[in-house]
Amino acid sequence: MMSSVQARIGRERQRYKDHLRLVAGCIPFKFEKIVDGHTRNPDSRLLVLMISSPNRHDLVFPKGGWENDETVEQAACREALEEAGVRGILGENHLGEWEFRSKSKQNNCSLEGGCRGYMFALQVTEELESWPEQALHDRKWLTPKDAFKLCRYDWMREALTNFLTSLPEDKMNEMREELVEFSMMPVPDAAKERSILSSGRFGKTSVMQRLEGSYNKVTVQA
Repeated sequence: MMSSVQARIGRERQRYKDHLRLVAGCIPFKFEKIVDGHTRNPDSRLLVLMISSPNRHDLVFPKGGWENDETVEQAACREALEEAGVRGILGENHLGEWEFRSKSKQNNCSLEGGCRGYMFALQVTEELESWPEQALHDRKWLTPKDAFKLCRYDWMREALTNFLTSLPEDKMNEMREELVEFSMMPVPDAAKERSILSSGRFGKTSVMQRLEGSYNKVTVQA
């Protein structure tokens, strides 16, 4: 299916608070069936979706500016559609709240480029063949373990961990070994990121909120 939605451009409607640009995003996910010819009840594995960024080699979760004519939930869904070409069921509660710098201002010690981001889980129900920012973003489904390795910043790794710990208990049991493994993984560029964050007023404010396995459908306004 193709999307007729046009990506929003400009920042005329952008929300700000405490001199920080407000941002909304999500971790899109799905359970992919693993077909085994030797069993009648196929297992499933959890996959999360990341996207590429223009002129960069790393992958990120879809996110963008929260505008003044939409709720934070609608903004998160819109960004998932515009950047990753997916629709789905958004988690009722956000995974956390983080303060960070925009990619273009990572080495700037001034207040410019500061963002406050709200991340949600999005259970994907539809993947579009064509989407508004397809020319700018490729998408890639990954296991949580591989996604964790590719997360460039602490806040992204923490959002992913919060998402995994919010899964229903039966899924949590399946992921337990990976969660233990995450805690032992070396963190790339962490020291550099902490140095940049400590040079200004930017720090992480983690809100360990659980989804409790409950999702509400959020309609994206075209």
